[in-house]
Amino acid sequence: MAGFRRWIAALIAVLFAASVSADEGARSLALVLDIEGPIGPATSDYVVRGLDDAADQGAAVVILRIDTPGGLDTSMREIIRAMLASPVPVVSYVAPSGAHAASAGTYISYASHVAAMAPGTNLGAATPVQIGGGGGRRPGGQEGDGKEGDGKDGAETPAKPKPTVEDKAVNDAMAYIRSLAQLRGRNAEWAEKAVREAASLSANEALEAGVINLLADDLGDLLARIDGREVTVGAATRTLQTAGATIQVVERDWRTRLLAIITNPNVAAILMLIGVYGLIFEFYSPGLVGPGVVGVICLLLGLYALHVLPINYAGLALMLVGLALMAAEAFVPGVGVFGIGGLAAFVIGAVMLMDRDVPGFSVAWPLLAGVSLVMGGLFLALITVVARSRQRAVVSGTQTLIDLTGPVVDWSGDRGRVRIAGELWNARARDGRAPTHQARVRAVEGLTLIVDPEPPTAESRDPSGDASKTTEENPQ
Repeated sequence: MAGFRRWIAALIAVLFAASVSADEGARSLALVLDIEGPIGPATSDYVVRGLDDAADQGAAVVILRIDTPGGLDTSMREIIRAMLASPVPVVSYVAPSGAHAASAGTYISYASHVAAMAPGTNLGAATPVQIGGGGGRRPGGQEGDGKEGDGKDGAETPAKPKPTVEDKAVNDAMAYIRSLAQLRGRNAEWAEKAVREAASLSANEALEAGVINLLADDLGDLLARIDGREVTVGAATRTLQTAGATIQVVERDWRTRLLAIITNPNVAAILMLIGVYGLIFEFYSPGLVGPGVVGVICLLLGLYALHVLPINYAGLALMLVGLALMAAEAFVPGVGVFGIGGLAAFVIGAVMLMDRDVPGFSVAWPLLAGVSLVMGGLFLALITVVARSRQRAVVSGTQTLIDLTGPVVDWSGDRGRVRIAGELWNARARDGRAPTHQARVRAVEGLTLIVDPEPPTAESRDPSGDASKTTEENPQ
């Protein structure tokens, strides 16, 4: 009995040690997500799914390694919402040396539980940028007509500036980053300055200003420095246990890479072009199947990319109208009018497509120039071919029989048969004048030739252009 009890106690101790070891292993896992390049839908999808995986694995901490020039506001806010809702502490780390966290990267740093930077890095310049944002602001901050009413001396006083779209965007961004700074206990005054004045700080300056929490040379140094730090996750306070933690870098999978490719506005525009022309070729030559399948796939991918991007719908409408006009050129004889008009509408729409001038999220001018030159050359060649074809003589069809001559094979009344171009044709005399020897074709009605009598001494032509002469016997 005593031996059985000792065996049970040993089994319980082993199970307890295994559970403690598993718990320690889970708590000592640090997941690293890399935010590189412009922040867009692909980056937000990658980070959100990475935070979910970290929660499922019970990781001790998630490290966002940042090196970005900024990105789309919608994608940035999706990342921050996921960070604030995550049960796993999130550490932002601007690294390696030479990296920067500009614009959207600054907001993400402020939203993290712990903000760190590597030496030789910088952050800031968080002012939202829009195409044509202000709209109407005059030098000196005034807009409108600059008049409001008479002062005491009868002089006109300057009107109070009205807030523009740019003002609204800046104020909203300032309130957003200030709320993040207050949530994490960081420098809110400088955060507003980064938005209002596009201010930037080096790593050492950011530490001194209270914008970040610490400096770290690498990931190992970072984990050692944040070990034992208390952070607030949700409503609870947690102590980070990261010393000697296992570092796991989460690579971008095929889904993220594919999304990054197709959400590039340049690629989206090309996909739409390929899709439309694939459908044109399929409708123009039914049965090919290949162009139609490729066209549908490319068109759907292009439309999906435009769906997830913050686009200008007037620009999208112009692009669709341009594609429709270019497609109509293949079926409606417009002598290039539809094609040239469609090309112009497509290019103008592509320029207007993106609402914000964000690095990596605008249609490149070289692409627009290349598309314009190629499509313009194609339509010019098409117009030239059509113009030349209209000047050529008819070389096929019944119209080629007009003005040919041939011998009369048999005739009765006003109808008979004649040999024209080596073939026997039913013929009918025009104006009742029945031919006796030779007939000249004047018109074609269905399969019947309308002919006039031709003197037998006249030249008769065959379709090869050879001329032969027959001499009429003089009556004695």
